[in-house]
Amino acid sequence: MTGKATLEAPDCGPEETASESANVPATEPSGEVAAPKSTGEEQTPKPQEPAPHVPAPDAPAASKPAPPSEDVPSAPLLLAVEDVGDSSVTVSWEPPEWLGKLGFQGYVLELRREGALEWVPVNTRPMMVTQQTVRNLALGDKFFVRVTAVSSAGAGPPAVLDQPVHIQETIEAPKIRVPRHLRQTYIRQVGEAINLQIPFQGNPTPRASWTHNGHALDSQRVNVRTGDQDSILFIRSAQRSDSGCYELTVQLEGLEAKAAIDILVIEKPGSPSSIRLLDVWGCNAALEWTPPQDTGNTELLGYTVQKADKKTGVRPARADQGEEEGLCVAVVGLGFSLFPRTARGTLRGPSSSRAVLLEMKALRKPDIVAKPKSFVERDFSEAPSFTQPLADHISTPGYSTQLFCSVRASPKPKIIWMKNKMNIQGDPKYRAISEQGVCTLEIRKPSPFDSGVYTCKAINVLGEASVDCRLEVKASATH
Repeated sequence: MTGKATLEAPDCGPEETASESANVPATEPSGEVAAPKSTGEEQTPKPQEPAPHVPAPDAPAASKPAPPSEDVPSAPLLLAVEDVGDSSVTVSWEPPEWLGKLGFQGYVLELRREGALEWVPVNTRPMMVTQQTVRNLALGDKFFVRVTAVSSAGAGPPAVLDQPVHIQETIEAPKIRVPRHLRQTYIRQVGEAINLQIPFQGNPTPRASWTHNGHALDSQRVNVRTGDQDSILFIRSAQRSDSGCYELTVQLEGLEAKAAIDILVIEKPGSPSSIRLLDVWGCNAALEWTPPQDTGNTELLGYTVQKADKKTGVRPARADQGEEEGLCVAVVGLGFSLFPRTARGTLRGPSSSRAVLLEMKALRKPDIVAKPKSFVERDFSEAPSFTQPLADHISTPGYSTQLFCSVRASPKPKIIWMKNKMNIQGDPKYRAISEQGVCTLEIRKPSPFDSGVYTCKAINVLGEASVDCRLEVKASATH
């Protein structure tokens, strides 16, 4: 006796309910219909005619007695609101403890708007369900709900909700969806534009606000535009002072969501200072310098050392790299004069200015005597030997088959295939392949005549070796 039903709300307000109560008889819990009141003219008797003996109009009909309480069901249990939307409400209940002695017919759900006096049934006929959804309700409506169990003897006492149901707009908690590329530090260069578009959601539309390092934004430099679904932060020309943590806060009726975005504005670092030559030996030179005071608002990655020829002034395309801040050894070519220039590298790139060592040092070409190491050549010659022999095989007539084996030898051996001790080289029915020591014999569409012993022989100047196998081609059975 459980189930669900979806019904539309009756279109009647407090005024409509009051007008209907004057013309439509009200259904009482006992199932009796109250008699309508008569007009003033009908209540005035005529003196010349004797009035017949009839019961009073306002008195209940005595011809049909009220059913005993055992015949009608008791009130439904656990009436509760399951869900309230912006245009619907869902209520549920449990069956009553007593269904009545006569046949049970179902339940009637009724609504009474706040301020009205009459209850309006949602379903005109009893329904055998314990959960109903009323739709097409107006936003802002407040009404009471009751449900009555009905049997053949009449309607039982109703179960009424203690509090009215308020139809209001559904509140969706705010949520911020930070793009993937903004979940790590967002790096921009000085002078570039910063344009952040952060989508969010919430119902009704939440209120969004931005802060920079916990303080309000500078409206002279930062522009913010917030719509129904996103918020955009725009900086036309980024400066170092724009670096920091930008926090977006979305608030909605006591609920809020926050998202932090780290922005780093960088530029080229300054040049190292106090560069000097420490020592020169062989083809090497040792340099020392002081790190730059301005790192470009980011971590330094390393130094670049360049050298140039004294006469031409041309620097090689390749620059020697170093990560140490105090000492770097640069390898220079023989006969070159050392004229290094160091530049500090960052995420933004090398600095525009460089520290130049004005002191020049000539590297003289020393006497070099070649001392080749003795080398003993190894002999890899080897007689043929099969590392993987042939395996016996059974084939089906008409289907090509292959025989495999592998051989090792140096120099490369000559491979000869034989059938029943007869050389089959050059026979178009067979195709022999030898690659990287793997020997393959393909037999095209064999027949029972191709059955026999197949041999693979490998020969080189150091010897020979052979392996064989048996191939059996079975004819298909006929029925």
